[in-house]
Amino acid sequence: MDNKTIYKKTLGFSVRRLLFDLLSIVVLAGLAALGYFIAEKVSANSGLIGLLIGVVVGVVIMAIILRFVSYTLKAGQIAMMTKAITEGELPDNVIAEGKKAVKERFATVAIYFAATRLIKGIFNQLGRAITGAAQRIGGDAGGAVGDAVNTVIQTIISYLCDCCLGWVFYRKDTNAAKATCEGAVLFFKHGKTFAKNMGRVFGIGLLTLLLIGGAFAGVFYLILSIPTINTALQPIYAKIAESSSGNEGWLNRILENQATLPIALSVIGGIIIWAFIHSTFIKPFVLAGVLRNYLESGMDDVPSESSFSILDSKSPKFKKLHDQLQ
Repeated sequence: MDNKTIYKKTLGFSVRRLLFDLLSIVVLAGLAALGYFIAEKVSANSGLIGLLIGVVVGVVIMAIILRFVSYTLKAGQIAMMTKAITEGELPDNVIAEGKKAVKERFATVAIYFAATRLIKGIFNQLGRAITGAAQRIGGDAGGAVGDAVNTVIQTIISYLCDCCLGWVFYRKDTNAAKATCEGAVLFFKHGKTFAKNMGRVFGIGLLTLLLIGGAFAGVFYLILSIPTINTALQPIYAKIAESSSGNEGWLNRILENQATLPIALSVIGGIIIWAFIHSTFIKPFVLAGVLRNYLESGMDDVPSESSFSILDSKSPKFKKLHDQLQ
């Protein structure tokens, strides 16, 4: 089963995640507005307090939706991608089977989150070590390089976590903790295989940012340039410019200039729209290819107990998990 077919058959997970994300935003906005109007009815000039209460309630509900629905869908998608890559087929009801696979592997959402936190913790520790090394070597300039490296590493970590989770699903007859260790080691044993995918990850990401983000930024700028809208937004522009005035940084210098402010807001809007579209429709396609290379590199060469020592000295979280297995 090729990557394109896998992408099409598992895209339903991404679409459902997007719908639940949008639903949670609507709920948050609705509860904030409801809190404001109720508070204003009860007592004049207390709308802000009601709005804050509504926001707090909305955030709690959002957290519940995202925790128990969105992340389960994400794990289910990875489980089905893994099944397609390793077995060459998918069931008719992919969504139901994906949820079933998550429940069978992790039993409860709490166990799933414990595993994902552990995976992220291991790779984040390794990422911080690389960033710190760049800062120590280059001083102030190294700090800037370190920050840039950290941005790249965080993107890589996102894919690594998904791939490692895929490995845990693949090793379904192995203890989840041990499979997590294997998944982390697998990257370092076959780093060259995974590194070849990074060009695809960043290349497609940059291309879609320019095309999608740029297109929406242009649309937003045209909307903001409409005379009636531009006039109506002038008080808001003035407030933003005033709050940014005197602060350091290139972004603040752009925001405090009302001539460049609409451009900045348009670009920010374009990036936000791109982030939604990329995470929903683009990243799953890239992940299918990255996950395939990751799994195939380890299917015929499963990391052994002796290879775990590669990370023992590099990640305390990994060593702690490794020690618990012994």
